[in-house]
Amino acid sequence: MLFLIVSHPRPERPSAWAKDRTKAWPWFEPLLADGTCKCVYARTGRGAVAILDVDSHERLHELLNGWSELIPCKLDVYPLIDIAQSKQFLDEQLRSAPPGRKKKP
Repeated sequence: MLFLIVSHPRPERPSAWAKDRTKAWPWFEPLLADGTCKCVYARTGRGAVAILDVDSHERLHELLNGWSELIPCKLDVYPLIDIAQSKQFLDEQLRSAPPGRKKKP
């Protein structure tokens, strides 16, 4: 299951958390190496975004808590769907459209 995670650190001085923020990148390294984290980027200003690929909600919960332990923040979580799966879903939706409803080419 793919998830886009967007972090919003607490509104404190960035310098107050600089030492802890440096721990985030080493924390992500094994997740990047094993494919759990597809990518991670620092956001302009403060915060980060990452795409996580996990096999359960429990694993996602574990990772989100680990992230928050390093840097207290609000985490927005967006479930994602692979583009091929999305196309398949849309194709099936078009095939099962009610009669009389115009299908776009």
